Amino acid sequence: MKIGVIGLGYVGLPIAVEFAKKYDVVGYDINASKIEKLKKNIDPSKEIPTEILKEAELVYTHNKEDLSDCNFFVIAVPTPVDKYKVPNLTALKSASQIVSEKLTKGDYVVFESTVFPGCTEEICIPILESSSGLTLKKDFKVGYSPERINPGDTLRTLTKIIKVVSGCDEESLEFIAETYSSIIEAGVFKASSIKVAEASKVIENTQRDLNIALMNELAIIFDKLDINTRDVLAAAGTKWNFLKFHPGLV
Repeated sequence: MKIGVIGLGYVGLPIAVEFAKKYDVVGYDINASKIEKLKKNIDPSKEIPTEILKEAELVYTHNKEDLSDCNFFVIAVPTPVDKYKVPNLTALKSASQIVSEKLTKGDYVVFESTVFPGCTEEICIPILESSSGLTLKKDFKVGYSPERINPGDTLRTLTKIIKVVSGCDEESLEFIAETYSSIIEAGVFKASSIKVAEASKVIENTQRDLNIALMNELAIIFDKLDINTRDVLAAAGTKWNFLKFHPGLV
């Protein structure tokens, strides 16, 4: 199996490096400057140390033709929101288009980008089908495995976090689970559908954002009352079911 990872940011690069320990891997990114740095064992996102990159045996490229021989694609590109809080799917659509041009019968495509439930099936798969002339399930398989990278965290790294995986059918679910299990020490969790996996990522982010926002608001109130927020959290944290969130950004 030859794996193509599209998007070499803080999500895609760790995936490419880990898969390269087991398979032939091509790491693709449209940013030529980033590719040149990676070839010099420098990670612009500073997630992967230089010494690890030196040991990684994979191909870095910004030429999509280098993806031609791949048969398992992982798409890990940014999906930010605009000033109106609307998801910007430009990079995701572009990556889907690039993969569709290289897609052949028997291939697998796994999306890792954070998206709303239904995005993979309603937006990405139609692009893969229309541009390749192939049919989902009959000719190729698709799955979704939400990224759970915590940027800057050197303890809870990719291989140490349980990986949620899903597939367009039972066969794809099993194959994708087996593939990720080969690199994820913590194991995988098989979601019942692609939409379930997409939704799980959404509520993971939402729950954390809401709780941190609450702590920020409480910190403002405590400050006005001349109360030390950390002291309050230390006291409240002695209860078994108290969620230990702190003020901050993430």
